[in-house]
Amino acid sequence: MAILIDEETRVVVSGITGREGTFHARRNRDYGTKVVAGVTPGKAGQSVDGIPVFDTIAEAVAETGANTSLIFVPARFATDAIYEAADSQLGVIVCITEGIPVRDMARAASYLRGKPSSLIGPNCPGLISPGRSNVGIIPGEICSPGRVGLVSRSGTLTYQIVHELTRRGIGQSTCVGMGGDPVHGLGFIECLERFEQDPETDLVVMIGEIGGDDEERAAAFVAGRMRKPVVGYIAGFTAPPGKRMGHAGAIITGSSGTAQAKAEALEAAGVRVGRTPSEVAELVAEVLPASMP
Repeated sequence: MAILIDEETRVVVSGITGREGTFHARRNRDYGTKVVAGVTPGKAGQSVDGIPVFDTIAEAVAETGANTSLIFVPARFATDAIYEAADSQLGVIVCITEGIPVRDMARAASYLRGKPSSLIGPNCPGLISPGRSNVGIIPGEICSPGRVGLVSRSGTLTYQIVHELTRRGIGQSTCVGMGGDPVHGLGFIECLERFEQDPETDLVVMIGEIGGDDEERAAAFVAGRMRKPVVGYIAGFTAPPGKRMGHAGAIITGSSGTAQAKAEALEAAGVRVGRTPSEVAELVAEVLPASMP
């Protein structure tokens, strides 16, 4: 089983005629994902390597039965694409676009409340259920099917730790790159909850970074609500206070948001926290056999 996407996922790509949209739509389709449509206003009737292009998501859904949106449009149009996907009742919306203003995302997040759509991102690598479906930019060749779920704020660390797991013969059920912007869609808690309910996920890897309190809140959720083991990693142990590092949300203010504080919160909740990506894979290898029935 997988969370959010699987073999039945049917993807419509907003911005498919742009360079990034075309490249990744082809890669996702070549992986085996059902990429059934693309959207670029004014280019209806065209196709991208056999994928039909429509003017609107509503038209694409009506014609192809798409149930998942993948967004590559520029930042100034990205929230409009999110609204359009939500209005079309798509179950999963994956927004790869970076640089969306916080005010725009705050409005989009408010708009999605009470709607059936689950947003991944923005400013994220998307998600992959190895061997089943790839919706985003995670390289499928570094992944392998298995029983370890993964959720991460960092795109690059997603790739690194997935690669370390695969090298050790540890496959993944679903890998979710949730993105690191201050306002985003599904976070650690929502993903942890889904992994907890997934009968084919035995262990979860959670990759955090400095800034904000997402990891501390996730630690409280793990302590109170999760029976499955969690292995963690926090990036930024050497980051200087007050200096913004990478993501818009990755900044330390005083003693708040430090890697040390986050690691301590997770460890207090029973999460084993690796200090390097390779150590994370080693911890998973140690914990996984004991977690299996």
